[in-house]
Amino acid sequence: MTQALLDSEFTVFRNRVLKLIGLDLEYYKGSQLKRRLDAFLRRHQLNDLTALAHKLEKDTQLLKEFRDYLTINVSEFYRNAEKFDELARIHLPALLKKHQTLSVWSAGCSHGAEIYTVTMILEELTPGRKHQLLATDVDNYSLERAGQAIYTENEVRSLPERLRKRYFHPSINGSLQLDRRLVERVELRRHDLLKDLFPRGVHLILCRNVVIYFTEEAKARLYQRFVESLAPGGLLFIGATETIFQPQKLGLDLVASCFYRKQGA
Repeated sequence: MTQALLDSEFTVFRNRVLKLIGLDLEYYKGSQLKRRLDAFLRRHQLNDLTALAHKLEKDTQLLKEFRDYLTINVSEFYRNAEKFDELARIHLPALLKKHQTLSVWSAGCSHGAEIYTVTMILEELTPGRKHQLLATDVDNYSLERAGQAIYTENEVRSLPERLRKRYFHPSINGSLQLDRRLVERVELRRHDLLKDLFPRGVHLILCRNVVIYFTEEAKARLYQRFVESLAPGGLLFIGATETIFQPQKLGLDLVASCFYRKQGA
């Protein structure tokens, strides 16, 4: 692919992808997107984006693979374990001192590992108490997996053993099934972060390792919308490799690495 991101070929390809899977490639970082598209073309021995577009329109399995490839559905329970320990020891107890029930949103939830991690922690902190738990993703297949809540050993490898024993049961082919009582507490919903309305009055938003693939303009817009979505004093929990520069301009205070609090509590 030669200068595909700069010429009319990419414009046509972007429009076809938008029509096929509802994903607008305009918001993805150009250099990262080019590398990923080049790699996908080589993997399938295709010469250019025009050939790829034709195949995507005819091959539903390839279209699914391409969608998963672009939306980068990689997640696990207790990813960056020290940060989830901090969430459990410090940040959630602090929120619970102010609010009887919490509103939690996992934005870009992938197959549900992070929202279910928070669900387990809340069950440990407030046994039997009902909280508002929302998990959203643009990818329907990821939401389907989240609803099934069946995970591999690798996906739960970082989970504390006590939580694993308490909330998981053996399933087929060595996989693990999350307790359905926890699954049923979470609302799963398709949501496009770049297009759809955001919920309001949220006490904790998890959006981890999602916006790093977006352009700086799209990223800034998303962070502003997350702030508007948070209740005063609410927390935004981002990935370990991510940083919000000049958070005060957005109305956020840095509480600790990965955690930002909305001002005005």
